[in-house]
Amino acid sequence: MKETRLEKMCENLGLKMTGQRRIIARVLSDSKDHPDVEVVYQRSMKLDKNISLATVYRTVRLFEDINLIEKHDFGDGRSRYEISSREHHDHLIDLETGKVVEFTNDEIEELQTKIAKQYGYKLMGHKLELFGIKLDGDKESKGDG
Repeated sequence: MKETRLEKMCENLGLKMTGQRRIIARVLSDSKDHPDVEVVYQRSMKLDKNISLATVYRTVRLFEDINLIEKHDFGDGRSRYEISSREHHDHLIDLETGKVVEFTNDEIEELQTKIAKQYGYKLMGHKLELFGIKLDGDKESKGDG
């Protein structure tokens, strides 16, 4: 199997990659959504029936501690994860379906920098999570791709 981006990132940091860590890294790399630990565990179990929930928790925590993955709270009471991205993006969360839309917007980025400067700060980073519900008659908006 081809090595995933997350596996390469781990190896570049000199992290020992056990078989189970590789599986968890593969599951996270292959995720098109933002899974919580339970979902990572369920997907990992399909690849290795002997993997434990504790191993998944420890590995996810390790990956988070060394900034390989980011934790998000999308308002559903579960910590969700994605691989740390070189490219900044924000999130729009559908409160009815839980769907997460990733987006970038130059105007928002400029406004945040302007606000920080207005208060005497240099913006070093941010996370933006918008929560909403679909407008009536807008069930097929451009965010559904």
